[in-house]
Amino acid sequence: MRTTFDITTHGQGLYEFTDQVAGWVRGEGLLTLFIRHTSASLLMQENADPEVQDDLRAFFARLVPPTSDPGMAYLTHTYEGPDDMPAHIKAAMMPVSLSIPVVNGRMQLGTWQGIYVFEHRNAPHTRHVAAYLAA
Repeated sequence: MRTTFDITTHGQGLYEFTDQVAGWVRGEGLLTLFIRHTSASLLMQENADPEVQDDLRAFFARLVPPTSDPGMAYLTHTYEGPDDMPAHIKAAMMPVSLSIPVVNGRMQLGTWQGIYVFEHRNAPHTRHVAAYLAA
């Protein structure tokens, strides 16, 4: 079984799509999710307290600031703006795929776990996440 989830983003941040995936899975097997982009990531993260997502975004913004920051002047890939290369760096540091067991048509997520696209660019995008459920 396979499909693609299209996730619309509105700038940097985490965008949960757990419910979309849960509505699609059937049967049993191993679900693989893979984001088809080099400037966004996939995360399994807490979905109960939105401060977790805010803090993650703030942490990575501080860890990898835009190329307009004097400390990032050594970066040369800036064709698409000051958030371009930092977005690629963040995506290189974080997962671009997730594996989730599915039993009796349900993902085996923990109580507070959600599935997120972590958008690293400032501009809105539509991110495509390929999904494959292998029995």
